[in-house]
Amino acid sequence: MKVVLFCGGYGMRMRSGAADDVPKPMAMVGPRPLIWHVMRYYAHFGHTEFILCLGYGAHHIKDFFLNYEETTSNDFVLRGGRTELLSTDISDWTITFAQTGIESPIGERLRRVRHHLDGDEMFLANYADVLTDAPLPEMIDRFARRDAGASMMVVPPQSSFHCVELGEDGLVGGITAVSELPLWENGGYFVLRQEVFDHIPENGDLVADGCAQLAKQGRLVAHQHRGFWKPTDTVKERAALDAAYARGERPWAVWERDGAGVSA
Repeated sequence: MKVVLFCGGYGMRMRSGAADDVPKPMAMVGPRPLIWHVMRYYAHFGHTEFILCLGYGAHHIKDFFLNYEETTSNDFVLRGGRTELLSTDISDWTITFAQTGIESPIGERLRRVRHHLDGDEMFLANYADVLTDAPLPEMIDRFARRDAGASMMVVPPQSSFHCVELGEDGLVGGITAVSELPLWENGGYFVLRQEVFDHIPENGDLVADGCAQLAKQGRLVAHQHRGFWKPTDTVKERAALDAAYARGERPWAVWERDGAGVSA
């Protein structure tokens, strides 16, 4: 199945200075940027046709793949001055680079690459800056058996804050961690049918418009995931993932568990 990745956002909270124009998907985790980790996840499950919805800082993403260095994350032999790779990352990938506008919301970005889907009834879509160990084949199979227009992964609230119950007299009736509330957050990792385009207006949003309308019609499926899921919206979150990578704690690197590891 084709994989549409949204990678055109500004990522303001990830920047280290005014001159830093690197888009969020290009923030580094280990020796590779976030977008590479997301793509490796999909490729591990056999989905190697990617459509990148570019926007802000698009040249960074293009340059990364146009000048891709396989030896950064693969073992190799240097013989007679020539490099012989023992494994490769992206040799079997097909990547479409599509400029979808600087200010476009995600729904509009998806609309603008619809023609690249070749009319495929089902396809995958996701943010390019969130990592997980979720069972992708299970998500796809469950959705394929359902009469629905879209599926999204949902995760428990990630906030470390607490909610406070107040009485009319101002006394606190209880304190509950947000993570313990019976709520779920959008975690991305969408499985979609062409039907979703019927509900995304021009300059619309995938979730607020497309998924919300499908939900009203009872045609939106949720896959609940309580395993590893981490967004990367801030410098602190990226640094935490980078540190975990250095320690060898990489639950999102499902490809490593099958012996196709990435060199540290």
